[in-house]
Amino acid sequence: MSTVVEYVCPDCGTLLMHDNPITLESMKDVHSQLCAVKRQRSIAALSVKPTATQRPSVNYVQKAADPAMVPKSISQTATTLDANTTISLSGTGTNYSKAEGPIDADFKSKRQTVGTFKGIKVWGPIDPPGQLGIWGTQVTVDYDICIADGACIEACPVNVYEWLDTPGHPASEKKTFMAREKDCIFCMACENVCPPQAIKIFQKGA
Repeated sequence: MSTVVEYVCPDCGTLLMHDNPITLESMKDVHSQLCAVKRQRSIAALSVKPTATQRPSVNYVQKAADPAMVPKSISQTATTLDANTTISLSGTGTNYSKAEGPIDADFKSKRQTVGTFKGIKVWGPIDPPGQLGIWGTQVTVDYDICIADGACIEACPVNVYEWLDTPGHPASEKKTFMAREKDCIFCMACENVCPPQAIKIFQKGA
């Protein structure tokens, strides 16, 4: 019988848990690189201006440079993906109610699916571009909480996420899209490193 191993970050107090010690070590390495508190302490020690850390890292741009990952315009994205696409990211919605994390872990019992985008389920309510709801089934992200810092893209060992432009959304004008949701290995790395806690990973069947 497997035993869950735990690790508590000495800088921010984040609890990481996994029943596979090797996976937990990987999660610790990723968290160590992305820990906001550790980063702030390093910046303070080096007397670097805080604004320098708020810009996306070069790695994010390099990943998006892959032709398959370069976002299309919103009109193209909404009309050229596949036959299952029913959700449009464009609109005149002005529902800009501020949403803060963490994501509601019980959203599946409280919300209804309102359609799909590139085969990914979208849970309402939505009112584009101001309100986009929660996306995904196993890899779920509350797009109204997501601030697009890119931590999940960097943390994912199997490249589940890619960038998606969402112009007009108040939290961020791009989101991390779970384009390869079926490749998720449930390591929880992305959920554990998300600063606003906008991600919830569900095991298959949950």
